[in-house]
Amino acid sequence: MPRRARLALPGVPFHLIQRGNNRQACFLADEDYRFYLDWLAEHAGKTGCHVHAYVLMTNHVHLLVSADRAEAPGALMKALGQRYVQYVNRVYRRSGTLWEGRFRSCPIEEEAYLLACQRYIELNPVRAEMVEHPADYRWSSYRANGQGEDNALIRPHSLYEALGLDAVTRQAAYRELFRYALEPGLIDQIRRATNGNFALGSERFAAAAAATLGRRVLPGKSGRPRKVVPPGSGDLFGD
Repeated sequence: MPRRARLALPGVPFHLIQRGNNRQACFLADEDYRFYLDWLAEHAGKTGCHVHAYVLMTNHVHLLVSADRAEAPGALMKALGQRYVQYVNRVYRRSGTLWEGRFRSCPIEEEAYLLACQRYIELNPVRAEMVEHPADYRWSSYRANGQGEDNALIRPHSLYEALGLDAVTRQAAYRELFRYALEPGLIDQIRRATNGNFALGSERFAAAAAATLGRRVLPGKSGRPRKVVPPGSGDLFGD
């Protein structure tokens, strides 16, 4: 069965996941994390991507990015993935693949899901029971978004900036979002969309994405497929 073409929409935030092949570790030393983040910043700049949040787990990576060009996130992950694999193979004297095939991704409806997805990403080490609080984990964007730690990689999204009139109030409002765990249903929704390469958002968002791309962006239902052409929704994502 041919794999589904990736959903690519300009100006729309994307949640990206890259996993190690067979769940093997991708980061074996502190230097590995540092090099990955340095190269992420470099290639994000080269491809025109804005990184809003990230977490580097032992055997996979989560990113929340947006870009003006639809192809930019894919270009970022290709360049970054190849460079990091070359580094790992050289340093650890290995060969072959490191990543589990293609990265997985989903476009996100900003108003309803962007900050929820940021929390999902930065809470990964807590759900994995590696730390009790996201601030205790070094390899994520939480300390930048929640505590104001300098991080040249992070480009805050406008919805994050709308949390307060200045940095102190924004960070306090952001920390307040972490007082409660994400609902299990929301976690499942984010996972299904990302792993399946489907849109994460409302019916209107999905309809607009389908009209822009000319194909379905939600899981199919049994029975004969129908062409979706929602009236007046094709310009939601611009040109």
